[in-house]
Parts: sequence; C-alpha cells; structure tokens
Amino acid sequence: MNTKLLLMLLSGTLLFSPAPLRQTSIPTAAPIYTSDGQLRFPENYRDWIYLTSGFDMSYNPAMNMDHHMFDNVFANPDAYRSFLQTGTWPDKTMLVLEVRGAQSKGSINKAGNYQGITLMGLEVHVKDEARFPGKWAFFGFGDNKTATMTPQTAECYSCHANHAAVDTTFVQFYPTLLPIATAKGTLSPSYVKEIAPPTSTKDAPGGTSSPQP
Repeated sequence: MNTKLLLMLLSGTLLFSPAPLRQTSIPTAAPIYTSDGQLRFPENYRDWIYLTSGFDMSYNPAMNMDHHMFDNVFANPDAYRSFLQTGTWPDKTMLVLEVRGAQSKGSINKAGNYQGITLMGLEVHVKDEARFPGKWAFFGFGDNKTATMTPQTAECYSCHANHAAVDTTFVQFYPTLLPIATAKGTLSPSYVKEIAPPTSTKDAPGGTSSPQP
C-alpha cells in the first residue's frame, strides 16, 4: 500500500476514534484546621453524600418553635464508603448539618412545606481521634468560614453519647445506613437498650401479670 495513503488512513482513525471516557472522581474531604485550632468550614459539602432530612425535629420535649425548619445531613464521601463496608465511621469523618427555614407559600405550591434558600444554621460533627479526647467534636458555624470547637460540657455531647445508634452519631435517623449498622452489629448498646420492647412482668422469673403495690 502507498505509504502516504497508509498514513492518511491511520491519522483518520485517530481523528475519529472515540475519546476515552473521563472518570468522574467523587469529591473527598478531611478536616482542615487553622494554626489556632479552628476548623475550616468545608464549603463543598453539598457535593458530598446526602444522608437524610428532618422536619421540625427536636430532642427537647419542651421546645416550642414559632417557625418550621428542615435539617439536611451530608457525609464526606470517604467516610460514607467506609461506613458501607464496616457499619461505623472511620477517623476523619465529617458530618454537616444544614438547617433551612420551611416555606409553604410560593410559586404553584398549595399544600405542605419546602425548603427556603436562607440558611438558618450550619454545624459540623468531626471525628479526629488524635485531636479530640472523646474522638468526636462539634463546631457551630455562623457567617464565618472558621469555628472554634463547641465545649465538651455542652449538652450535645452527652445526648449523642447516650442516645446515638452508632459511634455517637444519630444513624437511627439515616434510613439508608441504619440497616447496614444493624446487619453488621455495630449498633451501640445504649441504643439497642433504648429501642428494646419493655419486658413484661409476667415474663420475668417469678413474675406475675397482676398489678404490684
């Protein structure tokens, strides 16, 4: 075959051959701190793994709000993938709680609520075993890009320690992760006890179904 013709055919093949598919990488993240120990807010958290949304949730029965709120939870991708394999969170896990106001009137909506564009709060729950005595720490963000650690005397620490389903995190409210933790046996003893059905008196040794004084 003519050498010139062969070169033309080869160059044409290269020109019209399909380009290799680009692999889209999943964004990763790890906690970043300032020199004085403040946590930098992970501004790309909306590219992370969405876990759940709550509506008007409160762990305080006496709390009475005059407005409605949604809260959304996101996990950094590396931690999420690890949870799928192990049923618990690895070191350097970051969970972002995003709070938005609920709206009911707008556009064509006639019933129910949807999330507004205004942020009402941002909180990050970080697992950093070498940095924090209890392995986990909370950081509350306002309009600032950095935040100091919430003191460990705050009620949120004891609440999570006493009631969280997995490793001081409220996996009981994450519908896609709770079955994984249940199957892998990583539910905390306190949570298992909390959801256990009450023991009937008649089932207890020497018990009776009659009311006791």
